[in-house]
Amino acid sequence: MKNLFQKLIVFLVFGSLLGIFLLQKFYNWLPEKTDPEKEWLKRQNDRRDQLNITCLNKTLSNSEWRLENEVARQLFVVEKLGMIYCEVPKVGCSNWKRILLLLTLNLGRDPFEVNPSEIHKTTFLKRLNSYPSQQQMEMLSNYTKVMFTRHPLERLVSAYRDKLLHNEPYYSIKVANKIRALFGRKINSTKRVTFQEFVDYVVTRKLEDLDVHWKPMSALCDPCNIHYDILGKSETLVQDAKQVLKRIGAPENLHYPNTKSYNSDKRTNEKITWEYLRQISWKNIEKLKVLYQMDFSLFNYSYNITNETLP
Repeated sequence: MKNLFQKLIVFLVFGSLLGIFLLQKFYNWLPEKTDPEKEWLKRQNDRRDQLNITCLNKTLSNSEWRLENEVARQLFVVEKLGMIYCEVPKVGCSNWKRILLLLTLNLGRDPFEVNPSEIHKTTFLKRLNSYPSQQQMEMLSNYTKVMFTRHPLERLVSAYRDKLLHNEPYYSIKVANKIRALFGRKINSTKRVTFQEFVDYVVTRKLEDLDVHWKPMSALCDPCNIHYDILGKSETLVQDAKQVLKRIGAPENLHYPNTKSYNSDKRTNEKITWEYLRQISWKNIEKLKVLYQMDFSLFNYSYNITNETLP
């Protein structure tokens, strides 16, 4: 009887140890729970570190810096919430301006109700350059500053598709005729400007003469001298937009309207971008790399194009 009792004790102890071991293994197999807030903050820190290191290494920060008017007019101000948003065309800026308008006018409406064709004409949105110089600097020091970026070449392709393949008079006529003139083509031709011609035009222009839709993002927002509190990306747009609205104290029922200007078109993505890049010469690929070099470095976008990756 005594031996049986001892065996039972040994069996129970062994069973308990085995159970603990298997339980630990089970928990190790379970996917680790992630904290979305911590992940987002880490991603923000990584982006800020990359930007700051690049600014330092390339000596792009200036202790005697003065805000240029061209940059100040890209910055939209929502005084009520202490927010400054840098407008980068082709990175969801129309949708952001819908939100800014609702916040400025304190309207409890859905952003989808704001006419996208009118958002760029409204006088209700205030640009930083409309304020006195001293007040501009105070706002830059105290307001929450937000900037969104996109892969430079994807943004370029998106600009071409939206502006030169649709009937927007300024781009499909005036800009298109400038491009045609560069190549000795007939003015007001009904034949569309090709992507190769568009790129030829872009890479021959001076930086200061580039249209805002394809001007480098770093030149638009001057991130080495304006220290943005939130660095969003189109690649993480949903999470970043949610955090922006939360941090500026926007109403909880306000959400970013992830729509595009021409809903009939597929959104420009990596696959579509590659299809367009294959249409241009290697010489122009190299020129685009130089033009957008700062954007690639500052915002940590990869440039993985070689002669072998293009036909």
